[in-house]
Amino acid sequence: MFGVRCRDERGIRWRVAAGLLLVVAVTYNDWLLQFWVRTGLDQRDSYVSEAFAADQPHHVLFSVVELVTATLVMAAAGLVVTGLPRGWPAAGWGALMVFGACSVADVALPMRCAPSREAGCPVDTIAHTTTSGLVHFALFASMAAFVVATRAATGEDCRAGRWARWLLPVSVAAAVSSAGPYIGHPGGQGVAQRIHLLTVGLWFWLLATQLWREQRHT
Repeated sequence: MFGVRCRDERGIRWRVAAGLLLVVAVTYNDWLLQFWVRTGLDQRDSYVSEAFAADQPHHVLFSVVELVTATLVMAAAGLVVTGLPRGWPAAGWGALMVFGACSVADVALPMRCAPSREAGCPVDTIAHTTTSGLVHFALFASMAAFVVATRAATGEDCRAGRWARWLLPVSVAAAVSSAGPYIGHPGGQGVAQRIHLLTVGLWFWLLATQLWREQRHT
């Protein structure tokens, strides 16, 4: 009786987490709003974080979307990780909680201005660059943990981990390609970063579908 109730409770938590991650898969790509909201930023050559830079007209809008997204990630990961034993899957979900926390810090410490459109605006704000780096590290750690978990699993459906083997290098390559302005070679960083963000959205979608499939078998 208690075992059935525990399985039911876990199934409910995982369904809720799956729903949250499906929302996050969309809201994490809030750069799509720039097709309707006039920011004055060229999406080819601007970072997404420039939209919520402190001096930008739509700072509040994009900051709120980013904060809500980060909160949903932490909530989803928390719902899942609390019911998992120690191991690589738990490490992957734990890394996502760190990812969400660092994303909150990233918004709390925004760029002061938009370097792609304001002369003299520095691209390498130490605080924001640090938080952004931590966001990337936590994300890639999450993907890597699920890859390892898939290799260690026997007879389990670990679709997210299998896809992560291909998604991780693509996401890393896109993120690295967006760093041109930091080494004195601006141009095209917006395209590279948005490709990276699409891979992150796909990762959240994969995790959501994995949770949904697993809860159906609990």
